[in-house]
Amino acid sequence: MSDILTTIIATKHQEVLAAQQRVPLTYLRAQAEYNRSDLVLQARGFAQAIERKIASGSSAVIAEIKKASPSKGVLRENFDPSAIAHSYAQHGAACLSVLTDVNYFQGCTAYLEAARSACTLPVLRKDFTVDIYQIYEARAMGADAILLIVAALDLKHMQDLEFCAYELGLDVLVEVHDGAELDLALQLKTPLLGINNRNLKTFTVSLQTTLDLLPNIPSDKRIVTESGILQRCDVELMRAHQINAFLVGEAFMRAPQPGVALSQLFT
Repeated sequence: MSDILTTIIATKHQEVLAAQQRVPLTYLRAQAEYNRSDLVLQARGFAQAIERKIASGSSAVIAEIKKASPSKGVLRENFDPSAIAHSYAQHGAACLSVLTDVNYFQGCTAYLEAARSACTLPVLRKDFTVDIYQIYEARAMGADAILLIVAALDLKHMQDLEFCAYELGLDVLVEVHDGAELDLALQLKTPLLGINNRNLKTFTVSLQTTLDLLPNIPSDKRIVTESGILQRCDVELMRAHQINAFLVGEAFMRAPQPGVALSQLFT
């Protein structure tokens, strides 16, 4: 792990311990189970939404709602998750990704709840998942999918987390940065394979990361390229290699109207 990721994960373990003191797992489990049948909060089908968008001939964009990042600081001062989510939905996003990490990304649970309530798109809880408690927490807050970062977890731990997520009706996006991580990710059941083009050690970004891993990825995996999609030529490069799912955040967060920026980049 990079130094920053090591720090974030250490903080996350402490956060989980504190959260368990405030809200017992038994309560979260009950809420998560209730949400499975509730017409408003039941899972919306994150992976299915991506496949539907691609089947229609369009790029499947997971549009991110993120106030800040450790490397860039505050990305958007006028931050209204509901308005951003509505704008994304109006301009063709397939899904949403909402940062809920408090300490490093200035996110929170309320942002995800607000974004999900503002539209009908399925929502990924973008956070650093290290404990099963967070899976129940994600379903309790209304998330439709969770993120597993291979750089932060061993294989057995990821398999346990994935199993729990599936039991609750959540989809799983597993994220890799290199070939060694890819080998581990391919042992999970999820079809959603995110390739982060950002180097965790240097924070440099290169779309070549996605292209270099392509030959080793089986056809039953849905590749989601992440980070570095800034211009139309970036989208065209990926689509020329049959990569049709994208997770984009910072490029939209800095735009006056995030949804308009999405439609300009992908149409």
